[in-house]
Amino acid sequence: MNIEIITPDKELFKGEATLIQLPGIDGLFEILENHAPLISALQKGKVKLKDTHEQEQFFDIRGGVVEVLHNKVLVLAE
Repeated sequence: MNIEIITPDKELFKGEATLIQLPGIDGLFEILENHAPLISALQKGKVKLKDTHEQEQFFDIRGGVVEVLHNKVLVLAE
């Protein structure tokens, strides 16, 4: 699935990944390929990303929103 993680200042990640874990308002949740459409608020925490080579990357965010639609994940983070 295609993932973009952007802040007002810069783009943190843009590319393909197999999994993304996000700090939701009610706790952590994961998104995998073919996930149902979703819009959710995010709280401060770490975003965990597993790329197509099974390498994990982590990004600190201070909150934001995520949109999932047609295997595209857009994270607008602070």
